[in-house]
Amino acid sequence: MLIRQVCFPTPPESQDVHHEVEMVVALKGGGKAIPVKDALTYVYGYGVGIDMTRRDLQSVAKDQRRPWEPGKAFERSAPMSALTPVAEIGHPERGLITLSVNGEMRQQGDLGQMIWKVAEQIAYLSRFYDIAAGDVIMSGTPSGVGPVQKGDVIHCVIAGVGEMTTTVV
Repeated sequence: MLIRQVCFPTPPESQDVHHEVEMVVALKGGGKAIPVKDALTYVYGYGVGIDMTRRDLQSVAKDQRRPWEPGKAFERSAPMSALTPVAEIGHPERGLITLSVNGEMRQQGDLGQMIWKVAEQIAYLSRFYDIAAGDVIMSGTPSGVGPVQKGDVIHCVIAGVGEMTTTVV
């Protein structure tokens, strides 16, 4: 299994950046109104990702009843591992998912605890969006999200899917 090492630059205009390890679902096809029973046929592969959040900007947006985009969608906000094709691993429904910061375990759970299964996510999203090959869906974070700061080394693993190390710079 390839371990990807990447850097995450601390974003501007924020003093409180948090991590959330998530499973990445990469699509090879798409459409609209995809039935749950067909949804997994659109998946190319899976990977490990970190959904980084500028929590301070997200909180301000919530308080002002504004969109969360400045807190959630910013450059390099989602470092990801290499993708592992479905042909190699199938569709993981169970498996340990972890994130540690500087060797300290912060998040730990199992893919089986996901509220929405991958097929349900694809079917739901395709009701609202024309999903397409190359799109990615991130989901499945366990409890324990928390802050990071410059110099932190974040290590994420999803058993059977992938592994990634990210340094906050």
